[in-house]
Amino acid sequence: MFCQKCGAPVSPQVRFCPRCGQPLAPAAPAAQQPVPQPQTTWTPPVGVRSDTGRWISEGWQMVKADLGTYIVLALIFTAINSVGSIITQGPLMVGFHIVCMKKMLNRQTEIGDIFKGFHYFVPAMVASIIIGLFTFVGALACLVGSLVVVAIFNFTYLFIVDKRMDFWPAMQASHAVVKNDYFGFTMFALVLMLVNLLGVLCCIVGVFVAMPVTVAAITVAYKQLVGFEPGSPADAI
Repeated sequence: MFCQKCGAPVSPQVRFCPRCGQPLAPAAPAAQQPVPQPQTTWTPPVGVRSDTGRWISEGWQMVKADLGTYIVLALIFTAINSVGSIITQGPLMVGFHIVCMKKMLNRQTEIGDIFKGFHYFVPAMVASIIIGLFTFVGALACLVGSLVVVAIFNFTYLFIVDKRMDFWPAMQASHAVVKNDYFGFTMFALVLMLVNLLGVLCCIVGVFVAMPVTVAAITVAYKQLVGFEPGSPADAI
């Protein structure tokens, strides 16, 4: 520091200038650096239970209100995945959930929203591959094993887009929800599978209605159990 009167350099510890005797004001304390605040972590819900009938009913109401759009989305989803399902299934599923989230948030949707899942390409693709492998291993044990795996990871894609999680934390978060009621959520997964099967039996065309209903039902369940993040990408996109 320097003396304000004569400009002589002085030590911060002295109270008078050694050259001119001018009293020196004490040095201002260094500005304190803000203490980094820990990032808010997601807290899993406790004691939640599956509500299969309600979720599927609300999913159907959502799809029925804009049936044409959902049929087109299902056609796009099926057509693209028939070519590159390993690469595209996860991102397109995220995009499908984005459409449902925007509907529930009363945001304007468009067909192109399904491709916005590619904003989360890597975590969605890796999650899809790992879930597929786990489901295959579960199926080797028994059908119930594969159903349990599907149930455990049903909310993975929603955690990826809503909470901006990477694939493994999103899979763990989905499990954290489902472990509250393994039986109930496995029954939810079973009913969703039966809905899709019924769609296939209805001259195959019915699957383009059934599949959106199942995706919408999962989104409805997620919103009820977890809730959408404030400023969620679906709210902003």
